[in-house]
Amino acid sequence: MKDLKMPATERRRLTRNSIYNFIYESETPPSKQEIAQQLKLSLPTVHQNITELLNAGLIRVGQIQKSTGGRRPVGYSVVSNLKFAVGISITADKLRFLASDLKQEELAYQKIEMGSLKGDDIGRLIRDELEIFFDKNRLDRSQLLGVGITLPAVLDEEKDEVKLSPTLRMRDISLGTIREPIPYPTYIENDGTSGGFAEWFESRNAVSSDIAYLYLENGVGGAVFINGAPYFGKNKRSGEFGHMCVEPGGLPCNCGKKGCLEAYCSALRISAKLGITVEEFFEDLEKGNPEYQALWQDLLEHLSVGINNIRMALDCDVILGGFLAQYLEPYMPELRRMVSERNTFEDNAEYVRLCRYPRRADMMGVAWHYIKEYIENI
Repeated sequence: MKDLKMPATERRRLTRNSIYNFIYESETPPSKQEIAQQLKLSLPTVHQNITELLNAGLIRVGQIQKSTGGRRPVGYSVVSNLKFAVGISITADKLRFLASDLKQEELAYQKIEMGSLKGDDIGRLIRDELEIFFDKNRLDRSQLLGVGITLPAVLDEEKDEVKLSPTLRMRDISLGTIREPIPYPTYIENDGTSGGFAEWFESRNAVSSDIAYLYLENGVGGAVFINGAPYFGKNKRSGEFGHMCVEPGGLPCNCGKKGCLEAYCSALRISAKLGITVEEFFEDLEKGNPEYQALWQDLLEHLSVGINNIRMALDCDVILGGFLAQYLEPYMPELRRMVSERNTFEDNAEYVRLCRYPRRADMMGVAWHYIKEYIENI
């Protein structure tokens, strides 16, 4: 039944948007007949909106569909390079830039090493390096939707500030000091939450709509999705898995407490404790280095405690992300065994899975903020 209170122009826009989104989400270019059938629209309505989308340059004629007789139907696909967004990751020692088109395909990537910087210095550095990034990769600024920035930090949306970032050594810093030097629409989000968005976006049609994303990098964070939507919590601190206690009175954490999951399971524990890179650690681990094996076993043990805590609290799939996740695949059987031994209700831990994007998920996820906004308003 039509909403008689809604203006006719808005009803038409919503119809056009539903058709665009159906084409966007389809794995193969759908035909007009498929669109009409799936969205329960008349063929003339679909034809009119397809014509408008084609004339606007938002979609293109895709592949020709197979026919059971007569003229073969034409399929349609979105023009993914029409617009792009940039995701920027700020960590303790580097900046990373990623440009993503409308279909979340990577257009360009760059990593920049940096020293310890304050908030206003970071904003100016991003501004300068962003212009170099655009020029170097021949990215048309007129097609830019916006710039998303991720921080390993608890953010206070109401006060518009970094509440706490142990790895960046920030506390109660205004986000404006980072945002204001940048001459483009800019959005700032927690890195774990952004990584969770990327993972959810890629897997949204294939997995349960309830997931917990555990982000394992120099810090440990995460995100929670319930019924396919992000759950932020009362203070926007949901998914701060890194600061759950897994060892009372244990190792000191950068947050000032002891025994946090981050103190045991971050990549920084490996590199800082041993004075080597993560890559070097895993190379020697595979060669049987006993010191590294003991450290890795301890890390897995505490990781299994954290995963089981998440499973007990949320009863959903747990996806392991962040760059540390790319090294976990050979150890997943052992990790699942550890988790299942701690689980009161289940004999296996197949609900623990590796992410699809171990290295650049946070940048892809924060770029999605502007891409999603653009798609929703077509």
